[in-house]
Amino acid sequence: MAKPGFRAVWMRSIVAWHWISSAICLVGMLAFAITGITLNHASQIESQPVTESLTAQLPDDLHALVTEPQADDSAPLPEAVAEWLNVQFPRPVGSRNAEWSADEIYVSMPGPGSDAWMAIDRERGAVEFEWTRRGWVSFANDLHKGRNTGAVWKGFLDLFALATLVFCLTGLLLLYEHARRRRMTWPLVGLGVVIPLLLVLLLIH
Repeated sequence: MAKPGFRAVWMRSIVAWHWISSAICLVGMLAFAITGITLNHASQIESQPVTESLTAQLPDDLHALVTEPQADDSAPLPEAVAEWLNVQFPRPVGSRNAEWSADEIYVSMPGPGSDAWMAIDRERGAVEFEWTRRGWVSFANDLHKGRNTGAVWKGFLDLFALATLVFCLTGLLLLYEHARRRRMTWPLVGLGVVIPLLLVLLLIH
């Protein structure tokens, strides 16, 4: 049996990479397509933000930790204080940097689809916490944008973008391979370039 030529092996590799990348990207591309629509119509989608406000009082031993002078006015909270606060409130403080002033410690805790903050009175040890959630659509939109999602999600977005790039490039190579038998291939590809280009040049100001 004759060995397959280089072209046949190359095409089989392209097809394999195309279907593998499409399988990896399938759910993500559907999600990004849907959230692309919701982002485009964000002002028309009504949401009812829910705000939760809570208070607490630091125990004396932890209160002493926040009254100590700080050389760095953007240092995280002491670990023991952060662990206690994680138990008291529904949103964990983690290792976020805090804003230390003479009277107060302020911690901003934004997340996808939500905003939260915490303020600690350094003199009295009183803690205020507020968490505003804007609903699932806002949550999904922020995931789409990578807004307040952290390093892990941003890394996932990079990997997803690479897989999508492989899917598109292998699709382009398959278009090239079959274009001789399908005359409308390049006119349709060109249409996909010309239409958004004309919209940008003529209608966006």
